Amino acid sequence: MSQSEISNYLKQTHDRVFEHNRGWAEEQRERDPEFFTKLSSGQNPEYLWIGCSDSRIPAEQITGLGPGEAFVHRNIANLVVNTDLNVMSVIEYAVRHLQVKHIVVCGHYGCGGVKAAMTPKDLGLLNPWLRNIRDVYRIHEKELDTIKDEKARYNRLVELSVIEQCRNVIKTAAVQQSYAKNQFPIVHGWVFGFEDGLLKDLKVDHEAVLHSIQKIYNLTEE
Repeated sequence: MSQSEISNYLKQTHDRVFEHNRGWAEEQRERDPEFFTKLSSGQNPEYLWIGCSDSRIPAEQITGLGPGEAFVHRNIANLVVNTDLNVMSVIEYAVRHLQVKHIVVCGHYGCGGVKAAMTPKDLGLLNPWLRNIRDVYRIHEKELDTIKDEKARYNRLVELSVIEQCRNVIKTAAVQQSYAKNQFPIVHGWVFGFEDGLLKDLKVDHEAVLHSIQKIYNLTEE
C-alpha cells in the first residue's frame, strides 16, 4: 500500500467506529426513548466478567447482556494474579461497591496466551505473565501429560487455567467476606468455543473451593 492508501485506510477505519456509534445510539433511542436517561443514572450489574482480551469474544454479545448488566475486565488469557493491582481493584470494586451476584472467569479454546505458555521460547515481557499459565501446567502436569493429542491437551489446559483463576478469585478477601455475609457472589468458570459459539460451564463448585482454600487463605475476618 502507498502512503496515501495507508492514510485513507486509517481514516476510514477510525471514522467507521463513529458511524457505527451514531447508528447504535439512534437504535437505542428508537427502542426506548429513556434509554440514555436510565443509563446515566448509574450501574447495578449482576455480573463481573473476567475474560480474555481476544477481540473475538465480546462479553455482552455472546451472553446477550446489555449495557449496565456486566462489569467487565479483560486481559491476556483471563488471568487473576494477586500481584496485578488492575484485576484486584476490579474485583474489590465489583464486590464491595457494585455488589455483583456472580463472578465469571471466561476463557476460550484456541487461546493464544495459553498456547504461547506451552511454547519453550523466551517471549520477553510476556514471560512473567505467561508463567502463571505454566504454573497451572506444573500443578496439573500428571493429568496433562497423559493426554497424547496436542489439541485436546491444549484445550484441557485452557479449562484447568480457568478453574485455577476461579480459585484465585475465591481467595480474595472481598469475595470471602461478602459471601460470608451475603451468600454472594458466586464464582463460575466458563469456556467459549469458536467452533460452535457456545459457552461451556466447567461446574466450579464455589462453596467446595471456598472450604478447601480457607485452611490457608481464610480472610473472612474484617
